[in-house]
Amino acid sequence: MQKINHISLLAAALFACHPAARAIDVDAGDYSVAPGGTNVFLLYGQHATRDSSYTNGTRTPDEPRLKSDVGILRAVRYIDVGDYVVAPQVLLPFGRLGASGSIAALGSNSGVGDIILAAPLWFNKAGAKQQYALTPYLILPTGQYDRHQPLSLGENRWRLALQAGTVQTLTDKLSLDLVGDIQFHGKNDEYGTTGVTRKQKPLYEMQAFLKYAIAPGADLRVGLQHYTGGENKVDGVNQGDRQSTTRMQFGGSMFLTATTQLTATYGRDMSVRSGFKEAHRINLRLLQVF
Repeated sequence: MQKINHISLLAAALFACHPAARAIDVDAGDYSVAPGGTNVFLLYGQHATRDSSYTNGTRTPDEPRLKSDVGILRAVRYIDVGDYVVAPQVLLPFGRLGASGSIAALGSNSGVGDIILAAPLWFNKAGAKQQYALTPYLILPTGQYDRHQPLSLGENRWRLALQAGTVQTLTDKLSLDLVGDIQFHGKNDEYGTTGVTRKQKPLYEMQAFLKYAIAPGADLRVGLQHYTGGENKVDGVNQGDRQSTTRMQFGGSMFLTATTQLTATYGRDMSVRSGFKEAHRINLRLLQVF
């Protein structure tokens, strides 16, 4: 029974590869506002591998292997509202998860994840040297979920996140992004094969990015992310799995045309307190302005 519970807890963290599963990950420049009337469509692709897991900062002796391939479709509309700009948007994640090694019994699964609704509100217009925004996120329990399949892509619960971000222009080529958020979780009353209740404490994240313009429409970027909290309670029992993870990433972006941008980044976890440690993460993003 202890081994089954351990596997179930690992499975609960599997969709951590998705930006909305832990806290709300962003890209450098996401909090740079576009003029009202702009429409943006984005396609994300991410490949990540994990080959170790940790409990209270200690690496477990087993050898779990978890691979994920995740995509997101995202549509955004920028709207002027008086002196402000709001950008209602919808995100649809999808992907495939596959386990091997000591957790091979988890198998694999693919499907659609939970729909994400968001609406960042900027307190400045496009082109401002300092930009500030506040974003509520609502994650709906719409994704594929089956309590008999540990690798379900949906989570069968509502989630709400509140994120604040700022972009500071330091020089004509260098900018700094600072982003922080808190995520609240509803309960899942159909968790695990026995259908018990899973609850989770709030999760917090801080992110910082430096972006350097190397040419018109092209940049290099480096980022650091840290998230903490999110301890789980399953069937009334605290799991002692508080998160504390730090990740680094670097990459760049380039406008291929006046309205099409490609962004690529590589990242990995530097330290993990509980759960899987990402050995490699490759992110690609295609952005199209209409």
